[in-house]
Amino acid sequence: MSFIKEKENFLKNILKDLGYESDIVILPSSKKELGDFQLNVAMTLAKKYKKNPMTIASEIISKMDSSFSNINIASPGFINFSFKDQDLIDYLNNSITNFESLYDKHKEKTIFLDYGGANAAKALHVGHMRSANIGEALRRLCNTLGYKTISDVHLGDLGRQAGMLISEIKKREPELVFFDENYKGEYPKINYTAENLGNMYVSANIEASNDEKRMEEVREITAEIDKGNERYLALWKQLVEISSVEIKKIYDELNCHFDLWEGELDSFKDIPPMLTVLKPYLYESNKAMVMDVKNDGDTKEIPPLIVIKNDGATIYATRDLATIYSRIKRFNPDEIWYVVDSRQSLYFEQVFRASRMSGLVREHNKLLHLGFGTINGSDGKPYKTRDGGVMYLNNLLDIIRNEIEPKIKEEITGEKRAEIKEKLTIATLKYSDLMSNRTTDYIFDPVKFSSFDGKTGPYILYTDVRLKSILGKVETNDYKLEVINNLDLKNILLKILEIPSILNHSFNDKSLNYITDYLFDLASLFNKFYNTYHILTEEDEKIKNTYLATCKLVLNILENLLDILAINPVDRM
Repeated sequence: MSFIKEKENFLKNILKDLGYESDIVILPSSKKELGDFQLNVAMTLAKKYKKNPMTIASEIISKMDSSFSNINIASPGFINFSFKDQDLIDYLNNSITNFESLYDKHKEKTIFLDYGGANAAKALHVGHMRSANIGEALRRLCNTLGYKTISDVHLGDLGRQAGMLISEIKKREPELVFFDENYKGEYPKINYTAENLGNMYVSANIEASNDEKRMEEVREITAEIDKGNERYLALWKQLVEISSVEIKKIYDELNCHFDLWEGELDSFKDIPPMLTVLKPYLYESNKAMVMDVKNDGDTKEIPPLIVIKNDGATIYATRDLATIYSRIKRFNPDEIWYVVDSRQSLYFEQVFRASRMSGLVREHNKLLHLGFGTINGSDGKPYKTRDGGVMYLNNLLDIIRNEIEPKIKEEITGEKRAEIKEKLTIATLKYSDLMSNRTTDYIFDPVKFSSFDGKTGPYILYTDVRLKSILGKVETNDYKLEVINNLDLKNILLKILEIPSILNHSFNDKSLNYITDYLFDLASLFNKFYNTYHILTEEDEKIKNTYLATCKLVLNILENLLDILAINPVDRM
């Protein structure tokens, strides 16, 4: 149990003994001159029990034991206090190399996360980056807090891009057996690369956009795949496999990893049983099969959900409902989280309601759409290339690499330089992407966010390198906190007590900005401490041991929190 949680439980028992009932939250004090922490519960209890909050506060402090110091009451009932230095030292000494002791594990729960969502045969753009970064960090946060997770990249491996590519291959190589209606043998392996597919898709898209006959062929091929055309499906599955290699490579660069590499194609087998469940709720409208999902209390219009198109073809909703059916059947997760652009909120509301109303999900299965804002350029509009085109992820990474390269020390060369540049590039991208609240848009400034100073990923890694450099200059690793001899040191130690609150806020809001803010605050506190005190040349042995133990403690925290954000540390910069 964390230090703060233990104290909150103690105070909760005090309330119980006094005949009161309320949750207890210990907060950092808003007036440090009155104490390090404050308790606001007296005002809450005053409303509930119709008593004077100052009277209730006086009752509470009369029961507080000697582990609390500097106890006082400020009108209209704020209880201010600090903790004994020795209690703080004893607790944190057990946490120097044990990050898990600093926070509280949650009850067991299985959470399924759907993030990534790259489209097969298309290059990843910045929107895919946001889904991957947020989803991966949330997965790691869940694991840190003790939850079991299952993650799925859920590829967009069905749709018009399939028709585009196959139509282009048919145009270039019409003799392939995939286009022979009479062919009955095994289908051969095709010899394309992901780059080939990307180029062919661009060619097909340009031609189809200017030629209605070609576009109609694309639609027909897409419809045939949806109906299960064996020849087209055999070809398309190979194309998906080829493009997945490149997609995986980029996700690996982002330190994003998935338990499942499934997609829309995998849902086909689950569509018939899913439709059996939904059948009593479906009705025909303009030859399409739809389901009403509105509620009496709705304050905005929620249109019916189209489940089967008027030509009998499936759509996103069909496949997402079938995927939900499959996930519940195979894994029965407590919650399913979809990390997808906020602009899809109405669609997910419809799909979730259809799942709930039809009984496709059980009562305890929770479905959440974790929408996110857009990454914008300096003009406040979605990030584009200079000529106004879509900003692909590889292009954005190259922009950051070019900013990072001249900032690395000249003496670092060769493979080591390349490795450090790549880690700093990913740190720049991820930290800036997770720094804003998940739901807000933000402006990406490659110059600002790649700086080694300020609220950036490289600044946090620079602090990490500094800590490792200090600890690398001493012979032993066995340090303990022995004395709190200055306010700067105490501020670092008090900041460490906030970790449970930071992790819980991130989990409850499903947003990583609490962690990025905390990393910057802790790094700033340490760097101020480093610039003020002589750690390695301190003559008092107790003080020196305390300083080195603090370095080790802060380093352990930084690297564990960076790991949650999927940011890898470096040894040099």
